[in-house]
Amino acid sequence: MRTLEADYLVIGAGAMGLAFTDTLVGESDATVVVVDRNDQPGGHWTTAYPFVRLHQPSAYYGVNSRGLGSDTIDQFGLNAGYYELASGAEVCAYFDAVMRQHLLPTGRVTYLPMSEYLGDGRVRTLGGEDVEVVARRVVTTHVEIVVPSMRRPSYAVAPGVDVVPPNDLPRIREARDRYVVVGAGKTAMDSCLWLLRHGVAPSRVTWIKPRESWVLDRAAIQPGREFAQVVLRDFANQLAAVREAESLPDLFDRLEDKGCLQRIDRSVEPTMYRCAILSQAELSELRRIGDVVRMGHVQAVEPGRITLDDGVRDVESSVLYIDCSADGLGKEPVTTVFSGDRIALQTVRTCQPAFSASVIAHVEAAYPDDVTRNALCRPVPYPHVPTDWLRMMLIFNENQLKWFSDPDMMAWVDAARLNALHHVTANVSVRARERIISMLTSQLPEINEKLEELLAQA
Repeated sequence: MRTLEADYLVIGAGAMGLAFTDTLVGESDATVVVVDRNDQPGGHWTTAYPFVRLHQPSAYYGVNSRGLGSDTIDQFGLNAGYYELASGAEVCAYFDAVMRQHLLPTGRVTYLPMSEYLGDGRVRTLGGEDVEVVARRVVTTHVEIVVPSMRRPSYAVAPGVDVVPPNDLPRIREARDRYVVVGAGKTAMDSCLWLLRHGVAPSRVTWIKPRESWVLDRAAIQPGREFAQVVLRDFANQLAAVREAESLPDLFDRLEDKGCLQRIDRSVEPTMYRCAILSQAELSELRRIGDVVRMGHVQAVEPGRITLDDGVRDVESSVLYIDCSADGLGKEPVTTVFSGDRIALQTVRTCQPAFSASVIAHVEAAYPDDVTRNALCRPVPYPHVPTDWLRMMLIFNENQLKWFSDPDMMAWVDAARLNALHHVTANVSVRARERIISMLTSQLPEINEKLEELLAQA
């Protein structure tokens, strides 16, 4: 058995694993072994549907030391007027370049693709070789993203029924009378938009939505000087909504009235929140689909019929089902980030996993003990239901207050490319930046008290 020695063993070459490795290698003399089951870096992006794009600007994604994209504003399509959204192919090419042009040339990173981590430092390559990795710490991504192409539908599919993951849509050449999109999340939204973009009439689309979701407005999540005031106003509106809210329902009414949250169907109360981001143009397109089925989850599909939790729906015989029902983030509870010989990568800022992994690596390299490190990196739970919006804000606010109180940490966070706030403060005057930080420092304790009060009603 071959033995490799390193300071860190990183399991997975996805966005979080690479963002962690990039910062760690850049800020220390650590050696790292990266093990990944895929042929190339990129994690779930390597198996995502071919028309997938980031739903946040490219400027906020990737690794901290290397920009993603060309920093341009789209002129056409449903993202026109906003900063570019990298395609899945661009993201995969970017991560491949990060590994081969940046990490491997340091001489301190060993990359083992097409290999399975068996536990206890043991790795098995595709060729059957067992490798023992002796490392001081093992780094794992606590939540593994699952996309539809990674597993079979969770419901029964009768012979003769065509059910495909979104990955297969570009290969479909035979038109169908009806296209049934199964799922309520961002993948389903993207699949609906893909069908509409390619000329499928809204009347031929059936959208099975077990739940309605709150989504974020892309206009409020933009880098660049021209958007700085919009982004700051949105954040101020979030704080105002919390401060003014008299109850949980009232909070979400206020967040919607102020444009902080939006929903596709204004007549349905959302029971889902996953940090999905849509432009106003995308919202308008999705609202063109009138045949929305709200009868729970699909139990079975057979020729001419769909069985759901709350009843049966008949459909035309020439049907293509697009399965978008994978859970995505999963439902693992948060855990301690730094624990003995383990580091569990999790978000420490709302809806920004790559930035969070970079923060964790910086804290690992710059601070002397796990008590201090964990105090700076309280894990923010991944969102599933609307009240998670409050839970995420509460813990991230606590993290921010810790960062603000540490000048070295604050300087690093303020300069980090992956930090959304960096793009705002970089485009305002020094005096305005100081006012922003002062406002946050003074208001967040009060906001957190109100968030706890509202959460007590849940």
